[in-house]
Amino acid sequence: MSNHTRVTHFILRGFSDIPQLRLMAIPVFLLIYTFGLLGNLSIITAVTRDSRLHSPMYFFLKNLSFLDICYTSATIPKAVVISLTGSGVISYQECVAQLYIFLTFSSSECFLLTAMAYDRCLAILRPLIYGTIMSHKYCSALVVTAWVGGAIYSAFHTFNTFSLPYCGPNVIDHFFCDIPPVMRLSCTDYHLSEEVGFAVSSCIVMSSFALTVVSYIGIVATVLCIPSVEGRWKAFSTCSSHLTTVILFYGTGSFVYLRPASQYSPTLGPLASIFYSVVTPSLNPVVYCLRNKDMKFALQKLYCGRKY
Repeated sequence: MSNHTRVTHFILRGFSDIPQLRLMAIPVFLLIYTFGLLGNLSIITAVTRDSRLHSPMYFFLKNLSFLDICYTSATIPKAVVISLTGSGVISYQECVAQLYIFLTFSSSECFLLTAMAYDRCLAILRPLIYGTIMSHKYCSALVVTAWVGGAIYSAFHTFNTFSLPYCGPNVIDHFFCDIPPVMRLSCTDYHLSEEVGFAVSSCIVMSSFALTVVSYIGIVATVLCIPSVEGRWKAFSTCSSHLTTVILFYGTGSFVYLRPASQYSPTLGPLASIFYSVVTPSLNPVVYCLRNKDMKFALQKLYCGRKY
């Protein structure tokens, strides 16, 4: 590094290099962000105010909604400002902070989705002792574990990414600081760091995903043993919303993070990121409210008052 000047700032490309497309993207992203923000805030308020929703499932849902708000707020406001001003300059320290915050929220959501799968599995497989096991203290411990696990996991990946030397170029082909596009800018061979990061991600994230899959295998096996069709549908409907969220989250996220940084596409990479970092968190309120009568009733009561 003695013969190189260390990068002091990066330049984010934003939503697009084309000014016309960039101006078209701004209102779309603001609309999606506002919709997700209001939807998740509505869920948090409804669950907090309605005593009928004071159960483990809705406690986890409230925390998921809070995570989704933080998740989108870590990237979209900055990206919109960049697109409006036309200046994508972000300092080295800001880029480090943004990557750490974004990964903390995204990985915490991954662990929280696993805890929610365990909650649904226990509710269906062990309904008689479910209330005893899933106490408020135990649910809080699971949420805290998800947050702490996400913070530690994010700290490792942030250090693994920015321990590499960066001496130019400094243009990030993305609308926020993410691992693949940032790592590609390193002025040394980054493949060892990439392989280490991939190995850790495979062990931790895929283990979390495997636990979610195992939980649903138990759920499906139990539901199929229910004699009546109505009973099977009622049991499965309690976890269908969560299953939809899991598929959206892992399906879009794996497209970005299960590919080598050398194969990162400046076009497809940001497009896939839009789905897992913007669209999926904003759609979660819709997914949970459309399939859940109690949630719909609580929101109607929240916004329509005594009529309901």
